[in-house]
Amino acid sequence: MRSALHAHHLDPYADLAALAAGELIGAAVKLTPGEDLYLSLRYRDAALRIVLWDQHPRHRDPAALVLCEERRTRSLWLLAALVDDCGGAWGSAEAQAPPHRGTKSWAVLPCKGLEAPVPRD
Repeated sequence: MRSALHAHHLDPYADLAALAAGELIGAAVKLTPGEDLYLSLRYRDAALRIVLWDQHPRHRDPAALVLCEERRTRSLWLLAALVDDCGGAWGSAEAQAPPHRGTKSWAVLPCKGLEAPVPRD
């Protein structure tokens, strides 16, 4: 991740992105140990967009769904504080686009002062 951000002249956001991704991965691993994860990092509209898909199925029972969502939200308290501090957004929902299945979690981190990457001399 750091190398990709460096290649696109976004080095100042490497620590922020690594922390956000680590939190998303940590929560997913607790809920789906030993299962595959898919992580995406994009820079668009002056923001880093980090999306993680895990294999945790969406619960059909409403009580189990609420409990599971609360558990995931509680485990992402540091991500919530990080995103709040930088004026971004985060959340999770059922992954509905094939080939992804399970749960999609994301964080959008604004890159203040960077409308587009600035090339180096």
